[in-house]
Amino acid sequence: MSNLGWYLLCTFQLILVVNSLEYKVGDLNAWGVPSEVNPQVYNKWSKYHSFKIGDSLLFLYPPSQDSVIQVTEESYKSCNIKDPILYMNNGNSLFNISGDGNLYFTSGAAGHCEKRQKLQISVGLAASATSPSQLPDTAPSYPTVFGSIPQPPSSSSSSSSSFPPFPLFLSAVLGLLIGLIM
Repeated sequence: MSNLGWYLLCTFQLILVVNSLEYKVGDLNAWGVPSEVNPQVYNKWSKYHSFKIGDSLLFLYPPSQDSVIQVTEESYKSCNIKDPILYMNNGNSLFNISGDGNLYFTSGAAGHCEKRQKLQISVGLAASATSPSQLPDTAPSYPTVFGSIPQPPSSSSSSSSSFPPFPLFLSAVLGLLIGLIM
């Protein structure tokens, strides 16, 4: 019976991974200080996405010039970059969403938060407070000075389906059955 539990757990985890999305923060070439043309780019961007547990945020930036930190709501509002919850500085920082609620990020570089290089996202039930019907159809996106980054083959927009593609799901079920037989 313990083998059955193990196979069910593995199948469930596979389904969760398949349903998870990776979002490039801001849909920009890099995490950076917003331009004067679009100072609210990160606020606007976060309202166009429905984040869920298992999704991840990708922050791209030159590591010699910037970083990203996760902070409390109070630190987010006051741009206090001391004592962050999490500090990432490798230029290719991936943050995995592991719980519901509001999450707050800002640049770890001095003065960048005050220039609106910060992001607040809502996950799960907290996200239902923002109604998609109140938003325009598209989010503006502006290039940065760091050049273009190749786009991944899959889209980073949310899928309306809550189930994995049928062939993958079928493969997971077949793997479970084969494991039970052996």
